[in-house]
Amino acid sequence: MREIVLINITGVDRPGLTAAITGVLAQGGVNILDIGQAVIHDTLSFGILVEIPDSEQGKSVLKDILFKGYELDQQVRFTPVSEEDYQQWVGNQGKKRHIVTLLTRKVTAGQLQAVSSITAKYGLNIDHIDRLSGRMPLDTPADKGKGCIEFSVRGEAADPQALRAEFLSVAQELNVDIAFQEDSLFRRNRRLAVFDMDSTLIEAEVIDELAKAAGVGEQVSEITERAMAGELDFRASFKERLALLKGLDVSVLDSIGASLRLTEGAETLFAELKRLGYKTAILSGGFTYFAKQLQAKLGIDYVFANELEVVDGKCTGVAIEPIVDAQRKADLLKELAHKEGLRLEQTIAVGDGANDLPMLAIAGLGVAFRAKPLVKQSAKQAISTLGLDGVLYLLGFRDRDGQL
Repeated sequence: MREIVLINITGVDRPGLTAAITGVLAQGGVNILDIGQAVIHDTLSFGILVEIPDSEQGKSVLKDILFKGYELDQQVRFTPVSEEDYQQWVGNQGKKRHIVTLLTRKVTAGQLQAVSSITAKYGLNIDHIDRLSGRMPLDTPADKGKGCIEFSVRGEAADPQALRAEFLSVAQELNVDIAFQEDSLFRRNRRLAVFDMDSTLIEAEVIDELAKAAGVGEQVSEITERAMAGELDFRASFKERLALLKGLDVSVLDSIGASLRLTEGAETLFAELKRLGYKTAILSGGFTYFAKQLQAKLGIDYVFANELEVVDGKCTGVAIEPIVDAQRKADLLKELAHKEGLRLEQTIAVGDGANDLPMLAIAGLGVAFRAKPLVKQSAKQAISTLGLDGVLYLLGFRDRDGQL
């Protein structure tokens, strides 16, 4: 009678160990039903589910594995598995899988406990846990650390909306980010990434900087704040702010452009996206003059932003149609996807304001980046803890995969 056994082997990792163990199994003529291996801090955890034939060779295979484990200084444990349990395990394949991604400056046990408790509460089972971030020295400054843990979970959440809400609440409480997305083919096959500019690719809101130079800084900044929070219609607020810039000398544009700082992680993100073959675009309610500077600096493929009308070296304060507003951003994303021969599921959109929500909603991966509370609650995913390169973790990218 055939026998099904789970073999667990743990000990100090060394070259040739897997070959030695599977060599013994090969001599016993066993079939491999499942296999998994992980190494943490040079300690091996190796599991093999085997079907042992009812033969002379098969009868001694477990004893031979035990001796080989002793020879290699490994601990060996055998767990019999009934055919009924095995068939039930086989029947569970095909269940939906999701990826839960924890982003933080420093990984703590409390963070992992919170994530794993919520997944269990909603009926999801954790299959794999992987660290995507690189190894961090112990003396890394608190604001310079980067931690990312990816959980592969199986099953259907009992209440997906409540699950997301609880993840968001815990993320705010612990000052981390928790992403939850379906583990589909599209997750690993995205090819177009579009970005808002102001407060996303760059730290500043350009129109606020122009307003300071025009002497109406506080007035414009207040309108910008309310518009980004979703309290004001973007088109109307944009025209109102632009009108306040009437008469501004365009000589200030160069100095303002030179002073704009890229957001943390922007250069790393675009370098890696380019290396991976992505097309990239700026879809901004800001101004083309500054977006073109970023395009040259980061190697961005497409730019769509608003034109700043100038007559006799002065800003007219008049908006030039079409204004890149919330709906225009979503339409442009659709147009670019069609142009590149892609489905919307293969796209990424990143932004911080309420006028980014329509494009975040239709993108395969929509990320609210360092966004206002309303935007974070409405978007599929949010990153507030790490820099822009944190987007790479949501694609399953490991730090060791990078070239920077």
